[in-house]
Amino acid sequence: MKFLEYTPLDSINFFLSHVSLGECTLKGNLEAYSCKHTGLDRKLSLSLEHEILDYLGRSSDSDSPSPTDYLSSRSSRKTLIYLVLTLGHMYPDYDFSAVQAHHFFREEGWESFKQIFDTYMFEASKEWTVANGGGSLLESLSKAVDEVVKLADCEIYSYNPDSDGDPFLEKGAIWSFNFFFYNRKLKRVVSFRCCCLSNLAAEGFLVDEMLNEDDDAEVDIFDDMDM
Repeated sequence: MKFLEYTPLDSINFFLSHVSLGECTLKGNLEAYSCKHTGLDRKLSLSLEHEILDYLGRSSDSDSPSPTDYLSSRSSRKTLIYLVLTLGHMYPDYDFSAVQAHHFFREEGWESFKQIFDTYMFEASKEWTVANGGGSLLESLSKAVDEVVKLADCEIYSYNPDSDGDPFLEKGAIWSFNFFFYNRKLKRVVSFRCCCLSNLAAEGFLVDEMLNEDDDAEVDIFDDMDM
C-alpha cells in the first residue's frame, strides 16, 4: 500500500481538520492509497491470508454457525486484506486482525452513505456553505473522491468496531464514522473518517492533566525535604 497525494482532496481536508460547532469540534480527513503491495505489505498480506484460512478451517470443524461464506471467496478475502492493510497504514501503532475486522466491515450503497453523511454532517455542511459562498459539502466531497477512484466503479464499506477495538475514538468523542471507497479495477482505496469531539470533555481532560502535573511537582518537592 502506498499513500497517494491528490490535490482534489486538499481543500476538503483543510476544512475538516477543525470545524468548530459551538460545544463540539468536528475533525475528519480523506486519504488515498494504492493497493499495490510494498515488500512489507506482501509479508503482512500472507499473514492475514493464513489467519483467515485458519479461521475458516476452525469454523468448518465447529457445530456452531459462523458467517464464513464471504471469506470463502478468494476475491472477498483479497478485498478484506486490502481494507485491513489500509487501516494499518492509517494507524501504524494498532495491530489489526483480519478476522476481527471482518465482523466490523459492512458493505454500503451510495444512498446509505449519503443518509449517514446527511445525518452526522448536517451542521458541518452548513459551515462549508458559509465558508465557500454556497455549494454542497457532499457534492464537493463526492466530486473529489470521484476524481481519485471513480465512484461509479467503487464498492463502499463502513467500519464500525466495538469500543474495545476502536483506534479511532479520541478523548471526548461523541460519535465517529469510517468509510472506505474501493475501486477494484484501479486498485485504489479512499478512506473517509470523521469524529465529533466534545469541547467540554477536552477541556476537562486538560484540567486533569494539569492537576496531575501539579501533584507530581508536589511529590518532587517533598522528595527533596528531610522528614
